Amino acid sequence: MAYRASSDKGLFITAGVLTIFGLVMVYSASSLVASTKHGMSSYFFLRQLAYAGAGYILMIILMNRDYHMWQKSNVIRWMIVLSIISLAFVFTQPRINGSHRWLRFATISFQPSEIAKLVYLIFLAAYLHNYEKEINKPRDRLLPCLLVLGLFAGLIAAEPDLGQAVCLAFIAGLLLFLAGLNWRYIAGGALLAIPAFYFAVVHTAYRWDRIKAFLDPSQDSLGNGWHILQSLTAVGSGGLWGLGLGGSKQKMFFLPEAHSDFIFAVIGEELGFIGAGFLVLAFGFFLFCGLRIALKAPDRFGFYLGIGITLMVTIQAFINISMVLAMIPTKGIALPFISQGGSSLLLNLVATGLLLNISHYGETT
Repeated sequence: MAYRASSDKGLFITAGVLTIFGLVMVYSASSLVASTKHGMSSYFFLRQLAYAGAGYILMIILMNRDYHMWQKSNVIRWMIVLSIISLAFVFTQPRINGSHRWLRFATISFQPSEIAKLVYLIFLAAYLHNYEKEINKPRDRLLPCLLVLGLFAGLIAAEPDLGQAVCLAFIAGLLLFLAGLNWRYIAGGALLAIPAFYFAVVHTAYRWDRIKAFLDPSQDSLGNGWHILQSLTAVGSGGLWGLGLGGSKQKMFFLPEAHSDFIFAVIGEELGFIGAGFLVLAFGFFLFCGLRIALKAPDRFGFYLGIGITLMVTIQAFINISMVLAMIPTKGIALPFISQGGSSLLLNLVATGLLLNISHYGETT
């Protein structure tokens, strides 16, 4: 195992650029709403800045701590137990926007589901490191990791946050596929997903209404189609160069969640195709750096953890951008590093710190 004194500079710089860019856009997209609701235009910006500062401290600490410490069975066991307790405890909290997603301590709030995603990826990476060659033994090896996945994803979906649950299950499926999972198990999982989709989406009125709005938003332009139409209006108004930083019209109470889930629409409106394209390229470079680190990892734990973290960030970015551009139905999934939301930003910086530490031990070839 070769230890190198420096981490992947490209990934470190990319995470920094994305975070700073996100802070600028959070202020631009939220200043009017913050001034109206909280009497201070910088309210959301300052909260995001505090989480960014805490996240960078943790990222620097973790990038200098041997990632193998997270592979220890007692560490993983405690992380799983604490994650399950926190995921269950959210149901004792008041609903916010119809969901039990946040734990609050005084003025501090966070989403346990964000931390749970990383905890499960650490567990799965360690599990595959130990049992990769036996993963096709359904009862002895495959079932245990699927049971933990079902528990995590089930609690997240019950909040309800089906998008995050599906995203976690999809990444887990990709890692199992890379580990050599037999096609018959993958096909079986796909078949089981059909009735699950029916009961979770088709049989659930508000989710099915989102599907119908996605197919034809003009049929309910003042209801379920409003998000999509306003988002497309914002992106289309930006043109090539945009209206200029701070110049968005749609953020003036037309575009819902302009500083969080739909912040990419404000980026497209204010910075145009050039600004939006820059952001897409930045996530593409994050993907490149992350995969390179994973492929050079000295062991299978580092490989699977590196792949999982990289996919966690970039798949979520792809889903958010696709949602804003009306390529998929609307879903409350944040844009990593960019959307206002302390839990998401903190989690992504922590995960990046782990990824940077894996690069410490990467092969020098």
